[in-house]
Amino acid sequence: MDSLKKYHLSEDARIVTPTLPGEKSKELLKLQGEIESSVVSYPRNMPIAIKRAKGSIIEDVDGNYFIDFFGGCGVLNVGHGNEYVLKYVKEQQSDLIHALDFPTENKLSLIKKIIGHLPEEIQKDYKVCFGGPTGSDAVEAAIKLAKIKTGRDGIIAFMGGYHGMTSGALAVTSDIFFRNHITSLMPNVHFVPYNYPYRDKSITGDNENNISGIEYFKNVLTNGHSGITKPAAILIEPIQGEGGNIVPEDGYLEELVRIAHENDVLVIFDEIQSGFFRTGSFLEFMNTKAVPDIITFSKGFGGIGFPISGLIYKKEIEAWGPAAHIGTFRGNQVSIAAARGAFDFIDEYNIGEYAKYIGAYLMDKLKELQLDSPFIGDVRGRGMMIGVELVKDRDTKEPFPEFVKKFRAECFQRGLLFEVGGHHNNVLRFVPPLITTKKIIDNAIAIMKASIAVCQEDYLESTFS
Repeated sequence: MDSLKKYHLSEDARIVTPTLPGEKSKELLKLQGEIESSVVSYPRNMPIAIKRAKGSIIEDVDGNYFIDFFGGCGVLNVGHGNEYVLKYVKEQQSDLIHALDFPTENKLSLIKKIIGHLPEEIQKDYKVCFGGPTGSDAVEAAIKLAKIKTGRDGIIAFMGGYHGMTSGALAVTSDIFFRNHITSLMPNVHFVPYNYPYRDKSITGDNENNISGIEYFKNVLTNGHSGITKPAAILIEPIQGEGGNIVPEDGYLEELVRIAHENDVLVIFDEIQSGFFRTGSFLEFMNTKAVPDIITFSKGFGGIGFPISGLIYKKEIEAWGPAAHIGTFRGNQVSIAAARGAFDFIDEYNIGEYAKYIGAYLMDKLKELQLDSPFIGDVRGRGMMIGVELVKDRDTKEPFPEFVKKFRAECFQRGLLFEVGGHHNNVLRFVPPLITTKKIIDNAIAIMKASIAVCQEDYLESTFS
């Protein structure tokens, strides 16, 4: 779509310094290490200091341009600094910024847009609740609502799931790395396997008539000796993000919802990463026939990085009263205006359909790359939420995180940024802005081709030397 070109700083990477990071970035990274907390993580693998960004391009303080397939961890759905959205932001900033939960035309307009983008047949069934500024806040609110409604306190979460870093959200996040030194998280959380098409069938021998993970989940809820009392809710990402951009098998989510509802258990879909047109549809559940009771949202809803989060939930589970869930910064008026602008931008440019088109284009290019590399085991995704899993051997599917680490470093040196994740830290996670152009993708693929060639050559030399 040629009309999207103007929303980008460039359509290619540009490395002008002899080495990366450049000298100015080195100075700021050093200062950061001295005066900012050691929990800082992203600059450790993407060592740059950022000056500005527009669209899918980031410029560092040394004048280098990077293609951004990281997208602020899936936040920048309509790109960095989108001027269309900034108009809404600037207008709102001059009128009102902070309003707690008082009604404003700005906020009520956004709620109507949110509900109006749901499937028409269920729009009347849902309402919206704004929470604190982060996705973790939304997850905490969803868990609270489910517990209040059911009078039960258990939660079933899924292996590989990521839901945030606050106490309750961390309790339902499976990665032990984040939990090793903390033993006092929210109790009564149980983890069950997430459907993982690339790996499950080779491990379990499941046939096409038995969706992997379903029988296990059903047994947990129905077996009187499962050791797990009836929970308040299950909490699941309809596409697992940090877990490796895993798209479950067709029918999996529908069966989960059916079994949960048959057992009087509420269903929470965490759409913080998969929502706001990331997969082409407004929310990922709309690509299925599964209908959750509660949906968490954040990240991309802020359009260009403004913090916002909340819940979309069925009116029939309304169970809390005034002040039962509060937050000083819930529904910040500027973030709400940014979300309205992002909605209007997406509708005007038909970005939902474009995300499907450009995502399919990127997937095709990655599958071509797969033909040239024995280490690319799987290319998967929906829309612009794509995972590439690297393995030492396609037959054994042994994870290859060492190769991923070197490949990422090579791509960085050539001007491509992305995140790594997965159950085994061996998945390239691509969540670029939805407005990324074909030319930008072509240039990113060229960087990947050059990088993978170097990594493969180095691996073969080290193996046979």
